[in-house]
Amino acid sequence: MNKDMFKNNKNFSKVSNIIESLTINPSPDSVAVLEEIGTNSSIDEVREMTSRALVKRNEHDSLNVVISNRGKGINDMSTIVAMSTINELLSLENKEEAMKVLESTISSEGFDEEVKENARSVKALMALS
Repeated sequence: MNKDMFKNNKNFSKVSNIIESLTINPSPDSVAVLEEIGTNSSIDEVREMTSRALVKRNEHDSLNVVISNRGKGINDMSTIVAMSTINELLSLENKEEAMKVLESTISSEGFDEEVKENARSVKALMALS
């Protein structure tokens, strides 16, 4: 489904509203729902909205989803999703928690080199912004 077709779809507005509601919901369960359903969607635009929403929460768990998980957020196979997530991270007013998650990802033995390299690159960009 191309982007224009999805955006013209009446369900786009509903999906967008659901993602926005989960973004402002303080419950940790909302992060789990965004991760499980949003970041695993087959539609790039849904993954993009979800990744940006998780960054906007600016909490350890939500940032961990988009920074440390293979195939999600900065590690998404879609360049649009990855770059949108990176731009959202760069636009954070308070980057402290994101920098902690990036550093943890880089220094952990539990992540593959591609995930660590992406985290290194984003950390360098954030240090410059």
